[in-house]
Amino acid sequence: MKTTDRITKLVLARKPDIGVRGFKRDLATTCGVSYEAVRQWFAGDTENIKNENLIAIAEGYDTTVDWLLSGKGEPPRRKGASPDSSDAATVGTGAAQKMLEMIRKHAGKSLNAEAQEKLAMAALTVASESGGNVIEADFSGLKARPDEILIPQYDVRAAMGHGQVPADYNEAIRNLIVREDVLREKGVTYTSAAALAMITGWGQSMEGTINDKDPVIVDRGVNEFIGDGVYVLTWHGLLYIKRLQQVDEDHLRMISDNKHYENQTARIDDVTIHAKVLLVWNAQKV
Repeated sequence: MKTTDRITKLVLARKPDIGVRGFKRDLATTCGVSYEAVRQWFAGDTENIKNENLIAIAEGYDTTVDWLLSGKGEPPRRKGASPDSSDAATVGTGAAQKMLEMIRKHAGKSLNAEAQEKLAMAALTVASESGGNVIEADFSGLKARPDEILIPQYDVRAAMGHGQVPADYNEAIRNLIVREDVLREKGVTYTSAAALAMITGWGQSMEGTINDKDPVIVDRGVNEFIGDGVYVLTWHGLLYIKRLQQVDEDHLRMISDNKHYENQTARIDDVTIHAKVLLVWNAQKV
């Protein structure tokens, strides 16, 4: 049984009145993620079900992470989990994620991903068994120096192909610090440091410029066409990363850099520009 099959079984077991049509939205609300993210999980993109998502699902629907990953039969209740269960170590999704991030920061080079997660859960177990439900520590995160810019990475994917349902820039998953002189060396200009963000491209239509799953730095201060370039845009309700050129005063050409994909012409009034793509985070200027 796949993880998504177990998730479906769990939600319907705990909330049978929701039905097949409503369980994805309930799942999104319970986990604190966008409906589009949940929809992508069930479309086969299980790699984006993060550790904190599994913890939130286990907590929200009263089961164990172990069962979600490899369990059989009916989902057990957390009350019946063994004391050394990974879920017994959970003291809150925020704490779990922050602990994992701290371990990755300080021990990432010497520990593989599985070892990092086990260490995080072990530390949380100690906190839980000591009777506390909060880890007392400074998790203020990365701080930029005067000559650096802190760029948040958001859990927003823009399709470089047939488009995805747009999501808001509302879930920062990590921060990236970049020296201003690095951006200057690459010839990157932007409206303001606060407008910079990082998102993930998805698909093959911009291959050669932006490859599948490449992180890209965008300028959210650009909300209109300001000349030829690559933009994050919505067209007919779907989100894209496309190269834009103006055809005439009423139309834009949406260009796919991958020659195997057809270009399209769009009415300017039908296009909403959300940001301009500045840099693929392999230091390739677009």
